[in-house]
Amino acid sequence: MNDLESATSKRMKRDRSATLSENLRRSLEEMIVSGTLTPGERLDEMEIAERFKVSRTPVREALKALAAVGLVEMSGRQGLTVSAVSIPTLLEMFQLMAELEGLHARLAARRARQDHKDRLISTHEQLSDVLKRGDPQLFYDVNREFHEAIYDASQSEFLADQTRTLRRRVAPYRRYVTFQPGRMTATITEHQLILNAILVADADTAQRAARDHVNLLGDNLADFIASLPPGMTRRSA
Repeated sequence: MNDLESATSKRMKRDRSATLSENLRRSLEEMIVSGTLTPGERLDEMEIAERFKVSRTPVREALKALAAVGLVEMSGRQGLTVSAVSIPTLLEMFQLMAELEGLHARLAARRARQDHKDRLISTHEQLSDVLKRGDPQLFYDVNREFHEAIYDASQSEFLADQTRTLRRRVAPYRRYVTFQPGRMTATITEHQLILNAILVADADTAQRAARDHVNLLGDNLADFIASLPPGMTRRSA
């Protein structure tokens, strides 16, 4: 094998490894976001490699990438675990999420085209139908689509990227908000307020409604904290 062939072979191996690592990162991220892997859960490289039928090298690369965005962390004697946050930090994250969602709704009220509005209406109607069917998991997924539609309508790519990054961080915890008794019914009403404001270009109302929809206050906050299983949060430093 000459030098060119050798270099080409090495590059192809690196490309295959990078592809495996990226695919694995996406799979593990989805497992974390969906709650299949829960905050505080230990991650074993060998077990992951065997599960996905890959070597440990792309596993290490995938876990390193997840650690870089805060989804995985080194946790003392347990080694690598799915990131868990303290209650105070989690509440700060929800507060920031509420502000970002509010800003998206404000911009959407000012910038949404008719196709954006049509998508919002359609997704809201779909969510209402899912509520009648009583499918919490599907409701969670369609609810996420409604918020994605608002991000698109805001026409702010950088803001949307930042919001999605934070949304992925809090996703394992947001499920426990969505699945609270009566929460899905309340979501429909709150979404309708946001939608109405966007449709009539009322930026102030849209921002306030979206912020209030995401923020956790009073009894809702207490119920949410009480619903979290042991180990999903950690003590404050």
